[in-house]
Amino acid sequence: MKELNSEQFKAVVNALRSTTIVLSVWLFSLILFFGYLLSNPLKKEKKEPEVASPGTTKPAEPKNTPNFWHAPDKANLEGDPDKDQILYGEDLIAHTSLYFGPIGKVKAKSTNGMNCQNCHLDAGTRVFGNNYAAVAATYPKYRARSGSKENIHKRVNDCFERSLNGKALDTNSKEMQAITAYIKWLGRDVEKGKKPEGSGFKDIALLDRAADPVQGKILYEEKCTVCHQKSGEGQLTPDKSTYVYPPLWGKYSYNVGAGLYRISNLAKYIRYNMPLGATHESPQMSDEEAWDIAAYINSMNRPKIDISKDWSKIAEKPFDHPFGPFVDPFNEEQHKFGPYKLIIEEKKKKENAEISITPRA
Repeated sequence: MKELNSEQFKAVVNALRSTTIVLSVWLFSLILFFGYLLSNPLKKEKKEPEVASPGTTKPAEPKNTPNFWHAPDKANLEGDPDKDQILYGEDLIAHTSLYFGPIGKVKAKSTNGMNCQNCHLDAGTRVFGNNYAAVAATYPKYRARSGSKENIHKRVNDCFERSLNGKALDTNSKEMQAITAYIKWLGRDVEKGKKPEGSGFKDIALLDRAADPVQGKILYEEKCTVCHQKSGEGQLTPDKSTYVYPPLWGKYSYNVGAGLYRISNLAKYIRYNMPLGATHESPQMSDEEAWDIAAYINSMNRPKIDISKDWSKIAEKPFDHPFGPFVDPFNEEQHKFGPYKLIIEEKKKKENAEISITPRA
């Protein structure tokens, strides 16, 4: 083999060095390229649908968000001949005590000082906040509690006499007319006979046990006292004209005939609206916590009312109505705190037995 001279040797070394540099640059570029692909995958123009193999579960379909009811826009009231009446009705719902409370300017001391919106949140407009969405569309209607067909006036006065532990309004009064005008305006776009999504209360799962007022007290003191106080007396404004946070028991709270005295209603209300800031989309309590707090609140003393004429058809009493007599073997405490599944099952058995007994032609 011929030996290279010094000049030839230098040429070979330089050639190898150049080749090495080129290869290094190329390799580095290749590494950068593949790194880019990994961090920024190429998008396909059309993704083929996934097909599940036999025996496997298909990927979950995205859930459709319900089209919840929303109150009409007050801006649309401009030019409406009933604008002033409707807005007065709204103010009566939001600030009831200023008109009928301890120093009310229409009729003082005719209610306990609570406001309608303490139970019907945001003046009756909040989704699943016990709103008025379905009232205009469903009234007049038969109500089992009274055993009769009721109109909106009766519905409003039930709240005044029970939840506000006060006196009924004159049906022809300016205030009753304003409240009903407001409620009808809220439900103006709801089809007659229909109950829109988001109206009333959102359902809550039943417990397999009785609701526990002892555990409820612990939870109440942890989650509720900052607004409603340890003794449940709520918080008044400095001039004592109305409540910033309503009382939950005691002589200024709702009485035993109110809808929220049924633990199921109060538990639904708490679950999706309490404490302050909670919503049906972002609740801050579990089902069990809501049931137990409701049990504690409704185990405390509150005003009485004559309910002897309520539920004249005993079989129509709801499962958590806590006053007898009942058509089933469960006592008042069981009807008040549960467990409710047994009571509901017993009721279904009786209903099915009655359906199966049909007279012969």
